[in-house]
Amino acid sequence: MPRPRGSCGARSGVVSGFRFPDSAEVRCSMSSLSDTVSTQFLGLAPFLRRSIQGEDLQSLAEPWIERAQAEPDNAVMWMNLATLMLCLGQRDLGLTIQAQALAMQRHYRWPAARQPAALRVLLLTAPGDLAANMPLDCLLEDSDVDLEYYFVMPTDASEETPLPEHDLAIVAMSDSDANRASLEAMQPVVADWPRPVLNTPEAILNTERERASQLLQGVRGLNMPPTRPVTADTLATIAAGETDLAAIDPGIEFPVILRPRDSHGGHGLARLADREALAAYLDDSEHSDFLISPFIDYHDADGLYRKYRVVLVDGEPFASHMGISSDWMIHYLNAGMYEDADKRAGEAAWMASFDTFADQHHTALKAIDERAGLDYVCIDCAQTADGELLVFEIGNAMVVHAMDSADLFPHKQEHMAKVQTAFRELLEQRVQEDQAAIASESA
Repeated sequence: MPRPRGSCGARSGVVSGFRFPDSAEVRCSMSSLSDTVSTQFLGLAPFLRRSIQGEDLQSLAEPWIERAQAEPDNAVMWMNLATLMLCLGQRDLGLTIQAQALAMQRHYRWPAARQPAALRVLLLTAPGDLAANMPLDCLLEDSDVDLEYYFVMPTDASEETPLPEHDLAIVAMSDSDANRASLEAMQPVVADWPRPVLNTPEAILNTERERASQLLQGVRGLNMPPTRPVTADTLATIAAGETDLAAIDPGIEFPVILRPRDSHGGHGLARLADREALAAYLDDSEHSDFLISPFIDYHDADGLYRKYRVVLVDGEPFASHMGISSDWMIHYLNAGMYEDADKRAGEAAWMASFDTFADQHHTALKAIDERAGLDYVCIDCAQTADGELLVFEIGNAMVVHAMDSADLFPHKQEHMAKVQTAFRELLEQRVQEDQAAIASESA
């Protein structure tokens, strides 16, 4: 595990507001991707922005592959190509290319849009796909914060690694089976870190679905259904009528939600009404380990489902987005939000009244903050018919961004700026507290 050697200098900075780039700036940034692909680590943000705007990422693939082959020792080029492949859904190829880049170097610098940067933040990241790490560059697209990415390997536990200068560190890894060994090994290292650290490894481990469901029981106004691990063999006995769901957990009964263990983004997620549906699901699945929970019907009086993404920054809640769909399994990009003006108006109304929403669910949100222990955490949730906050998932690596068109989503500008400014203020506050503590020790 990397252990910083030498001093990590700190620089002061002032909190400044965020602005949203106009369309000309966006076009310029998109057209310049290929100009900088071999010289600057791009992160995820420019790819996500291009995808949201309907640009053709595939058109970049062939020329970038040719350039990478012509520059076999250019780790930055290979890392950017890996991100492109992952965005295109070429997971295996993307991870192979990423491994090649990491074999050459572990540290990649993402320079702030506003230079000179006021703060330097070290992100302790892990190899993996797009869900493996906190996509902080998407939140800080137009900031004065340099991000220093350092990729941690599970075998690093005893290493002393000189890390880049930084004012503050963030453990950016998400909880996953692949990351768990690194997160556990990092705990004693981070406890002795010479600079402030946000989102400690032990807090990130609290976001694992089963553990989160256990942590968040018994809170007034909060409903997080029990989530339990189960094997395909056990599910097969349930489908055959040889075992009951109660053998897994007394609180689980049909209909159920079933997903492959360690899956994200709805991959393999299904609502199963009965044993027959479970048997059919297993026939089509190649997975051996799953997570199961009871399905809670959360549709509103108009028959539509509404899923909210709320962000807690140092315990303070902010609105990120709301997806509206006739389908219970809501993903913002396929919920019709871009096509349906009425849905966008519904989201705008929720954001405008978010203070009321936050007050209504104050007890539940406070419990999530206190029990999870994360400085920055996202919550995917809904409201039940009786007004409880129905929590689907909490995590540190959900995408939060300000990339949607201001023409289609004018209501998002103000609210996303609030999230960005609050996070920037959190960074500044922790650095100032650290500087004050150092000054006090030196006095």
